[in-house]
Amino acid sequence: MHATNDRDQFAPPRPPGRMRAIALAVLAHAALIGALTWGVNWKSSSDQPAVEAELWSAVPQQAAPRAVEPPPPPAPAPTPAPEPAPAPPPPPPPPRPEQADTREADIALQQQKKRLEEEKKKREQQLEREKRERERKEEERRERLEQEKKERLLAQQKAEREKAEREKAEKEKAAKAEQDKQKKLAEDKRRKAEEAREAKEAEALRQENLRRMMQGLPGATGGETATGTAQRSSGPSGSYGGKVAAKVRPNIVYPDTISGNPRAEVEVRAAPDGTIVGARITQSSGNKAWDDAVIRALHRTETLPRDVDGRVPSSLVIGFRPRD
Repeated sequence: MHATNDRDQFAPPRPPGRMRAIALAVLAHAALIGALTWGVNWKSSSDQPAVEAELWSAVPQQAAPRAVEPPPPPAPAPTPAPEPAPAPPPPPPPPRPEQADTREADIALQQQKKRLEEEKKKREQQLEREKRERERKEEERRERLEQEKKERLLAQQKAEREKAEREKAEKEKAAKAEQDKQKKLAEDKRRKAEEAREAKEAEALRQENLRRMMQGLPGATGGETATGTAQRSSGPSGSYGGKVAAKVRPNIVYPDTISGNPRAEVEVRAAPDGTIVGARITQSSGNKAWDDAVIRALHRTETLPRDVDGRVPSSLVIGFRPRD
């Protein structure tokens, strides 16, 4: 149906006024026929004259039988109507388009139809691509939101975990600091008690040496010999051990960590001018590395300080601890 309409579009246009000419011709023929018919009827009626006659006879005559009236003459045949004027010949039909033009129109129509179908297909494909693109972007948006949600949750969990670890580390640090503080206080207390004990023992030894010296003076002969013996028998002062430790400790090099606070006792021998001539461990700390570090420190020190009386003891035993 669509092809027929399109074919009519390409046909030549119909001549204008054709229907109006046909209608006028029909009316003219009808008027002519009516006029001719009326004229024939009028002439037939005027050609028959009206005649009357009366006949008289001298003798009576028998009445003749009534003549039979002849049958009326047949009505004259109507004059045939004149031939109507021939209608003007209809205009010649428009020339039919050549077959080649029809084929070209069909080809053009098919091409247009194909083009419209291709455009429709392209629009549908474009709409489908746009739909898929929207769906893809929507899916990416959902995945991105889900990933961001997971990352926020992981970050929150990590922050909470780190916070808990910090709080735990701070508590452990505070506990260790308190433990170290208490340990240091206990160590200081023990060290002070040890120093007090050593000072007390040193004072007792000094008093004993003085007592012996006082006892030996009256019966001594050769004052120089007696005095030298008494002097050699006298011990160091109570503060001398601290002076020696203060001079030796900066020379102790011991990078290792020591468990506890062991004490190494060392016998130190010195010349009258204070030069250290020997050192040996008399009581090990239980850690050979610490014992060796103390011996090396004494050798680096080289000389001992003088006591309050200006002399240097020829021999003394002194203890060293890592945390003194």
